Amino acid sequence: MTQNEALAILKTGANVFLTGEPGSGKTHTINQFVSYLRECNIEPAITASTGIAATHIGGMTIHSWSGIGIKETLTRYDLDKIATSEYVNRRVRKTKVLIIDEISMLRAETLSMVDAVCREIKQNDEPFGGIQVILVGDFFQLPPIEKNYSEQRQEKLIKTEKARFAYESETWRRLAPIICYLSEQYRQDDKDFLEILSAIRRNAFKKKHHEFLKQRHVKENNFPENITKLFSHNVDVDQVNEEMLSKIEGDLKEFEMDSSGKEFLVTNLKKGCLSPEKLFLKKGAVVMCTKNNPKERFVNGTLGMVEDFDSYSGNPIIKTKNGRKIEVAPMDWAVEENGKIKAKITQIPLRLAWAITVHKSQGMSMDAAVMDLSSVFEYGQGYVALSRVRRLSGLYLLGINNQALKVHPQILEQDNIFRAESMQTQKTFGKIPSEELEKMHKNFVIALGGEWKEAHLPRQSGASAPKTLNHFEKIRAKHQNAYKSWSKEEDGKLIQNFKSGIPVKDLSEIFGRQAGGIRSRLVKLGLISE
Repeated sequence: MTQNEALAILKTGANVFLTGEPGSGKTHTINQFVSYLRECNIEPAITASTGIAATHIGGMTIHSWSGIGIKETLTRYDLDKIATSEYVNRRVRKTKVLIIDEISMLRAETLSMVDAVCREIKQNDEPFGGIQVILVGDFFQLPPIEKNYSEQRQEKLIKTEKARFAYESETWRRLAPIICYLSEQYRQDDKDFLEILSAIRRNAFKKKHHEFLKQRHVKENNFPENITKLFSHNVDVDQVNEEMLSKIEGDLKEFEMDSSGKEFLVTNLKKGCLSPEKLFLKKGAVVMCTKNNPKERFVNGTLGMVEDFDSYSGNPIIKTKNGRKIEVAPMDWAVEENGKIKAKITQIPLRLAWAITVHKSQGMSMDAAVMDLSSVFEYGQGYVALSRVRRLSGLYLLGINNQALKVHPQILEQDNIFRAESMQTQKTFGKIPSEELEKMHKNFVIALGGEWKEAHLPRQSGASAPKTLNHFEKIRAKHQNAYKSWSKEEDGKLIQNFKSGIPVKDLSEIFGRQAGGIRSRLVKLGLISE
């Protein structure tokens, strides 16, 4: 299913599970949907299963949003207490669209608890009290974290737990989300590497795939300098970063995080922030940007080196991999509600990046990474690490164990079900005339009390397509290539021009496309943030 097809389904108000392989554009599609809702004066609740994932999408954890916090079960007393909390009650009552990202890491019981809170506050027995729910994620990636979970108990848990994954819960069954399985690929452009990742995903790893990876094995220090290392354990990450920083001569600069707002919200923001509370830097330190900043053209995952510190502001000046110099000023991570900031932390959006954990890398795209996957201990961890890089040439393997090439056997079976359901959905919605689909979009916006505006995306092709051409003809009078597919030659030219510093406005004229179309293509090519 394409991103546009999925977006058209989201606009109908249906409950949706949006999934797909890493790099298929799940976050981009959600961002488009959020922008569409806001243009219609509808503010969605944007949440994620972890603090790190929440920072990627500019939201908060589902635990904080729903008021359940760290609870693992919900008693009647707990439910009454949460429902009578003015803060939570007002937030849930006003919510009409709820987005939950990284659903693979959310326990089945937690999803059911959020459902119970919504139904109690809304006084509506429909799933989540009648809120449109969008679940986003890929179950092949990191699974829910279980307390006291270990390799020794792993097989036992798989066999005896009735509902570990969110899709196993009764709540998921009652919600019955439409499955939208994105099939396009925008991160990896290496055929051999894509084949390796697909083989892991299908549990069909063969000798030739081992040979591909074998070519990328390196010995310690036998790889280009200043490439980020991925480890499965925090202790390895901290050790590498501290050792590397200590080896650099020069003055040590300290940047301390500022915070304001409710203490528990600040605590959650700090947990989800990839920048540390105390950031220590020196000239020559390898760093990674931890937040998206379209204006300065860096994203969460952009790598660089501290070249200097500004003489006036004291802010670090980094030189990125493509040679650009950026002064990185402090940025905010905030929890907002109805336009008001409830809690905020402020820090330089950088972290030392000689090494990071696989868990913290989830959601990132990297040009290159050195990985030690010899201590991988859970399903999906190796797959997540490998799928962070764009191509095989950017992979440097220090070690890898058999666990790193395994995905959860239960997910293999379930993924086939998801794919089949998505194909059926694609066929069903493909038969709906574009006028009828637009009417569904309009009815949903009006039902939520929003302001209906004309659709900004091309309508579905079909028997009624000729009736929808007037909208495109008006656009193409100025932008002759609007909504046309991009060729490889055009992509190459776009990349070259963009890297030469040509602004989007001028690129729009060069390619005969709308500025929004140029920006969307730059996002898909990984050149700017979503």
